Amino acid sequence: MKYLSGIHALNLPCELLTCGDWHRSGIQWNTLPLLESDGSMFGDYGIERNKLIPGHEDSFNVANHIRALLDLLALNKQSVAQGMNKDFICNEEYDEEVFDKVSLLKTLSHWDIINRFMGREYGSKWLDYKRRERI
Repeated sequence: MKYLSGIHALNLPCELLTCGDWHRSGIQWNTLPLLESDGSMFGDYGIERNKLIPGHEDSFNVANHIRALLDLLALNKQSVAQGMNKDFICNEEYDEEVFDKVSLLKTLSHWDIINRFMGREYGSKWLDYKRRERI
């Protein structure tokens, strides 16, 4: 399934109780970064269907804020995901879910970068999770 992700998805409201981003006017909506969920380690997780996008008449499938951030990490775009915890998700209710999904990325060649990023974003919560889950 094709879906919109990344910073574009972070600038759209989603069904989660998350903050997302608020720079909507600075986003280039004429070029949409569509990804394919088939073959993704996350499958269709976190993809909301039939969402309206600024400047487009058709509706699109769109990653929710957590999925958009997971996609950024998987694509090695941690600089865009910076602020994941406090700026984009803003809700501790999702910490375990985020950790469970991020742990799926441990097979990627840039896992060390993702692991350090998560340590900066979540501190001892991430360390405790890794210790508990033996990651």
